[in-house]
Amino acid sequence: MVERIKSISITCLLLLVCLTAFPQKDTLRKVVDSLHNEVLLQQSKQLQELEVARLRDSLKRADLESQLNSLKTTDNVKKQELLKEIDQMKNKESERLALKKQKIDSLRNFVKGFPVIPFLKDSLFSIYNKLGSLNPADRSDAITNRIKNLADNYFFKADSLKIVPAETTSDIVFGESIIMSVSENDALWENTTKENLANQYKKIIGDEVMKYKAETSWQTIAKEIGLAVLVIVVLWVLIFFIVKLFRFNAKKILSQKNKFIKGIKIRDYQLFDANRELKFLLLINVVLKWIVIIVAVYFALPILFSIFPWTKGFAETLIAYFVNPLKKIFGSIWNYLPNLFTIIVIVLVFRYVIKGIHFLKNEVQKGILRIPGFYPDWANPTFQIIKVLLYAFMFIVIFPYLPGSNSPVFQGVSVFLGVLFTFGSSGSLSNVVAGLVLTYMRAFKIGDRVKIGDLTGDIIEKTLLVTRIRTIKNEIISLPNSNVMSSHTINYSSDAFEKGLILHTTVTIGYDVPWREMHKALIQAAEKTGDILNDPKPFVLQTSLDDFYVSYQLNAYTREPNKQATIYSNLHQNIQDCCNEAGIEIMSPHYRAMRDGNTSTIPGDYLPEDYISPGFKIKKAEDDEKNKS
Repeated sequence: MVERIKSISITCLLLLVCLTAFPQKDTLRKVVDSLHNEVLLQQSKQLQELEVARLRDSLKRADLESQLNSLKTTDNVKKQELLKEIDQMKNKESERLALKKQKIDSLRNFVKGFPVIPFLKDSLFSIYNKLGSLNPADRSDAITNRIKNLADNYFFKADSLKIVPAETTSDIVFGESIIMSVSENDALWENTTKENLANQYKKIIGDEVMKYKAETSWQTIAKEIGLAVLVIVVLWVLIFFIVKLFRFNAKKILSQKNKFIKGIKIRDYQLFDANRELKFLLLINVVLKWIVIIVAVYFALPILFSIFPWTKGFAETLIAYFVNPLKKIFGSIWNYLPNLFTIIVIVLVFRYVIKGIHFLKNEVQKGILRIPGFYPDWANPTFQIIKVLLYAFMFIVIFPYLPGSNSPVFQGVSVFLGVLFTFGSSGSLSNVVAGLVLTYMRAFKIGDRVKIGDLTGDIIEKTLLVTRIRTIKNEIISLPNSNVMSSHTINYSSDAFEKGLILHTTVTIGYDVPWREMHKALIQAAEKTGDILNDPKPFVLQTSLDDFYVSYQLNAYTREPNKQATIYSNLHQNIQDCCNEAGIEIMSPHYRAMRDGNTSTIPGDYLPEDYISPGFKIKKAEDDEKNKS
């Protein structure tokens, strides 16, 4: 069953190649032939007009020569007139012949004639001129058919062809049939005389017909059939061993499971397990088998077609399908080598220039190289900008050396991509520009505690497009750089390590509390708070005197701006404790209490004995008794 499937598939492949070998070529040839035929018809009309004038002049010249011969020897005046007129006609004939050659030479380089190909081989010769009512294409077809009929004639011999001069042509004749006529215009196309050209064509036709008869004799055909059978047998044997070889490979692959075939793992990612890798290798084995079989069949077909004279054209076409692309590919690569070497040199030069600038960037970033007015944190973004510009300039320099850079398609795609990038990246470009401005503004750096608009957090990433902030609740927020530029930015960290960041909080206390005691309690609370500096010392500002209270603002220095939330929380706790210890009630902004005159908002642990009311003592005693029980 498998062998039958192989047989059917290879037979279908042979038929497909035979059927599809020439349709595109034939269509193209018809178009080209119609154009050439039109050009040659126009040229033939002009040459025909010259030929009519030549015949008219030749008749007139013959008449003059007859008059000259009939003159008496004593009539010298008339004789001189006739001789002069005959010379003028000879000169006119020379000019006419030169004009013919000029017209033909103007077409010779770009107009192709119609080849005479009777036996599917190379053309014997080409027809360029109209003759009588036949245009060049019709003449070519007619001559081709007559030569084919010669090959069918059993009694044909090469020396049976004769040349018979006619009035304006030299005819190649077999028996009573004219095979072809050679005119003076035909001879001008070949830069010879019509007699010489007729002899050349006679020899070519005779030799080609005899060669074809020898190739198509029964003895030759029998040998060719035997040779074709041998080629097919060799092909079948080759395909048989190819199939055996790949079956052996498949068995070997199956035997290596869990030995060499253990799956493909890239770091922690399992790309293929053992089963998938096994299936993949078996699939590759099958694909390679069919590729090798198709290649073997493809190369066997030209050998098979070249055996028979009728199919030699197929063999040449199949070989050309494979060889011509290879020639073009290797020829293009060879011709492109100078440009390739130029591109390599340009890339190497720019690479070492970028390396040199990278070295300078590192020196500036480390502070080893100091440039007045240029900050070390500018080094890396400046290097990135210079690198992008250098790469862009390198591409501009390389562009003319790229293959196909001058083609309209390549240029059209480049323009389209440029327009697409321009209209599609307007918002992105604004973010890029804003990112560059922020970099050189030095508004913040990685790790700084900032407030941008209503957002407060630490800077964790700065790019050309976005700035990322981690809030105190560990929320990652990405802000487009254009939004950052349009918002006000508060940087808590920029001077915190040198001058210290002042943390401040406001407490409102009634007028009954002396301000000196309040200052003392607030400063004591700041000194108890961790991460608050003792030098510079905390200080208190009375920011307002309102209707019911005084606003006391506590200011304290810290070098830990990223811990503001914790410091504020601890500071507020200590303010409560220190105020309670000092007997200061915090009633902010307003505090209302219904009490009997002896109670207080201060916890009992902090009140003196005299300030505790009898009711509070009794309640506290009851609570203590309950706790003990």
